[in-house]
Amino acid sequence: MPHHPHVLLCEEERDSRSTLAAHLERNGFRVRLAGRGALLRALERARIDLVILGLRAGPDDGLATCRNLRAVSEIPLMILAPRADDVDRIVALELGADDYLVKPVNLREIVARLRNLLRRCTHAADIPVARARQFRFGGWQLDVVARTLRDPAGRLVKLRNSEFRVLASLLAHGNRVVPRDTLIELARGRDALPFDRSIDVRISRLRQVLGDDARVPRLVKTVHGEGYVIAVPVERG
Repeated sequence: MPHHPHVLLCEEERDSRSTLAAHLERNGFRVRLAGRGALLRALERARIDLVILGLRAGPDDGLATCRNLRAVSEIPLMILAPRADDVDRIVALELGADDYLVKPVNLREIVARLRNLLRRCTHAADIPVARARQFRFGGWQLDVVARTLRDPAGRLVKLRNSEFRVLASLLAHGNRVVPRDTLIELARGRDALPFDRSIDVRISRLRQVLGDDARVPRLVKTVHGEGYVIAVPVERG
């Protein structure tokens, strides 16, 4: 984890923004403030380690900003939400958030979560996903050096960084089960608590990319209570 992590705080509520920024700075973080419209520009102008995005209730809830950020960057992202709603939380995770807290936040908890998230992301980035250059499975081909995925027709298919790491890890294990905790760490998941569902969201999104029926998956199967496994032969190249 960086000695003085640089956090980009995008929070529209003035009081919450001021209180949180001051607390983070007292705890060794460097804080840069940006409005939603300037978030991407701020990432281009400074080296940022993590983004905190505050959502608001109502139609303009900020999830579009989350979507736009994930389209261009895999930087760790924490969401501060105005309400505890399972649907909202799942949507945020589907859009690529790594952690999700409900306002008003406990300041000590947010610092602990930020440090844990940065630690996990730093560690995950150092984990080799595979020793082989290419994997072929069920007609698909993953190139771990070029970081490309091709469908059975040879067409390039877009794959997010977190999904790439999950898929590469599954393939590197051949037809052996990969524990959920391992995949959560590789996918830049947040605190691996028992109720964490972020990896399930990522597996669901990966199945959509692969055209794998979630009800009767052919490629990526769930082993209940253990993890996930590639269920077709895997060839290394």
